[in-house]
Amino acid sequence: MIDALTVALGVTALLLAAWCGFAAYRDQPTKDWHFIGMALVALLAIVQLVIGVVRLAGGADPQQGVAIFVAYLIGSALAVPIAAFMSLTERTRWGSATVSAAAVVLAVLEVRLYDIWGGIGG
Repeated sequence: MIDALTVALGVTALLLAAWCGFAAYRDQPTKDWHFIGMALVALLAIVQLVIGVVRLAGGADPQQGVAIFVAYLIGSALAVPIAAFMSLTERTRWGSATVSAAAVVLAVLEVRLYDIWGGIGG
């Protein structure tokens, strides 16, 4: 994996979590600007998914197994888009809270992906 992309995705996910968490705190639903932020984070996750699949196709082998690595890649690519859809259906502060929680989950998934690839203790 590309370490800089993993870090960038984790940091942008945490920034999105803080931004949407602040909106939830202020009793606001997700707004257009939040969706632009979600699109940026989702785009980074899709880039990571493509790079991960290309590296696997090129013969790279994650230390903890291909199946779990691919599962985490797919989960990280879907976390924010699913939360975005859910926030559209819940136009209250809880929509913002849902996106905030999903972004935190994505940041944790990034740490786990790094670990699966062999970055921590590997």
